[in-house]
Amino acid sequence: PKWVCGFSDVTVLHSHIWQNFGIETIHSIMPVQLKKLGGESDAAKTLVKSLKGEKLDYEFSAHPLNRTGSAEGIIVGGNLSILYSLLGSVSDIGTTGKILFIEDIDEYLYHIDRMMMAMKRAGKLDKLKGLVVGGMSDMKDNAIPFGKNAEEIIVDAVKEYDFPVCFNFPAGHIDANCALYIGKSAKLEVGKAKSTLVF
Repeated sequence: PKWVCGFSDVTVLHSHIWQNFGIETIHSIMPVQLKKLGGESDAAKTLVKSLKGEKLDYEFSAHPLNRTGSAEGIIVGGNLSILYSLLGSVSDIGTTGKILFIEDIDEYLYHIDRMMMAMKRAGKLDKLKGLVVGGMSDMKDNAIPFGKNAEEIIVDAVKEYDFPVCFNFPAGHIDANCALYIGKSAKLEVGKAKSTLVF
């Protein structure tokens, strides 16, 4: 078997393959990014490490909206817009006991709110072990401001739960799009000064 790698729309494959076959995949850069960033970028280096099945060990800066704590569980997720579009389908991911990773780009803030509320109403946030938020890039607002940024919208959606939440994970529609094993267990530590994620 060969690794399925990629991000953004490839979230459909990550979700379908894990949910239906229990096979791990890799959330990572794709060839167009590799050409742009080069083989010495962190994104490329972590992809090579994951392709070799090596340990992935990330340390990243704290965010003022983080909720501290520790968790261990299988990582699922990817692009929030795609996860939202898969709700109720055969590719819809189960999140009970999992650590959910989300990222997105070029969305209106009210749509981020809509998607987070849909995930919540579908029970996708109820029994998470943790939430890891990557790049929420190039968000858009309306003429009448929504009143919250993307991170604040996410915090509001999960405020009633007690699992750890961290922002600033280096993955998504950003140059620092580091690799993640989807479907593999990881340890998450969210502290006041820094956060770590280790596979």
